[in-house]
Amino acid sequence: MAYKVNLSIATSNQIETALCKRLEAIRLSRNITQEQLAEDSGVSLRTIGRLEKGQGVSLDTFIRVLTALRIQHNLEALLPDPAIRPIERVGIGEAERRRARPIAERHEPTAWAWGDGEDDDE
Repeated sequence: MAYKVNLSIATSNQIETALCKRLEAIRLSRNITQEQLAEDSGVSLRTIGRLEKGQGVSLDTFIRVLTALRIQHNLEALLPDPAIRPIERVGIGEAERRRARPIAERHEPTAWAWGDGEDDDE
């Protein structure tokens, strides 16, 4: 049910449809009915149906549905803080780790002496 669209060249209608299909996929993946989502978000069942079809709904309705699905925190990525310059956003977080490395055990070096490592059988 994934609806993919290239956001850099898509029309506003295509973007709206893609976003609404993603919301529908999230609802279904959480096994929530349209009726439950309508009740949790405080909008009508018909409005949920229109939203999932990509038909026009208000920004308030969109936010209510995001909140009911508990994904409203994603809105911060939509409009980042303008007080932070783009180059500062890059430097804010550390580089993401890609693998774990065990910490090597450190042994104190011992003084070397003649005969170390040789066979004593001779």
